[in-house]
Amino acid sequence: MYPKDMGAKKIHLGEDLKSILTDAPGKCVPYAVIEGAVRSVKETLNSQFVENCKGVIQRLTLQEHKMVWNRTTHLWNDCEKIIHQRTNTVPFDLVPHEEGTGVAVRVLKPLDSADLGLETVYEKFHPTIQSFTDVIGHYISGERPKGIQETEEMLKVGATITGVGELVLDNNSIRLQPPKQGLQYYLSSQDFDTLLQRQESSVKLWKILTVIFGFATCATLFFILRRQYLHRRERQRMKQMQEEFRLHEARLLGAATEEERETLKNACVVCLSSVKSCVFLECGHVCSCSECYQALPEPKKCPICRQEIIRVVPLYNS
Repeated sequence: MYPKDMGAKKIHLGEDLKSILTDAPGKCVPYAVIEGAVRSVKETLNSQFVENCKGVIQRLTLQEHKMVWNRTTHLWNDCEKIIHQRTNTVPFDLVPHEEGTGVAVRVLKPLDSADLGLETVYEKFHPTIQSFTDVIGHYISGERPKGIQETEEMLKVGATITGVGELVLDNNSIRLQPPKQGLQYYLSSQDFDTLLQRQESSVKLWKILTVIFGFATCATLFFILRRQYLHRRERQRMKQMQEEFRLHEARLLGAATEEERETLKNACVVCLSSVKSCVFLECGHVCSCSECYQALPEPKKCPICRQEIIRVVPLYNS
């Protein structure tokens, strides 16, 4: 859940902070927003690559970049994989930008934050050197390494941080720690208003995607049901036509002489005048003359079973 959804209370980091927490129930604000500058408690972390760069959180990452052959699309796709990552931390406080206030907030469990405001201080890409034999082997295996990207990120001393979490007064010391009840914990380099706008944009995007997905699902369901309805109606219509044809044929046979009855049995079911002269495959029905077969609309279907006619074999009566 986001800060705005739970009514996060914005509190000024100043001399009156302790009195605010003293008056709060349980000397605690369950979900508070506080902004301040980073100050190390004792020692600091030094950058491995940048001189005079000190911080309280340091993250070193090695990321492999390679091209992978997709057997479905038959294209080379970029692929990234973290092969090593190490994060170092030292205790730190949030203090006011104004000097001489004498108030500090100890930040606990910073790595539990959903948005850790680290700054990239060093980044270098080391390309892979390949021989001709390596290139051939990579094409055969379907993986072409591009290189290793080395990155160092730090939370610098003096950086401004917006903390969103549980603010507690304990034995005259103030702590900012992960909130309870499943609320999100933030330590962001952005100010609170920018953080809210980003979260609201994310929520709007999910709502839009939900609406689009719901509409697509309804449209797909409608077309499936409509297709089934049309198929069912077509089967009912053909069944009715076959029944009417059988009744009509029975009436003709009942009113005809013996010779006429023999002729009607071999008559085309379409025109009832010419002799049946076609065998429809794959269904195997013999029911039409060649002229009526040619007059059938595309795609040609058997008048009896409505199965699509793959090919026609002429029938010769001896």
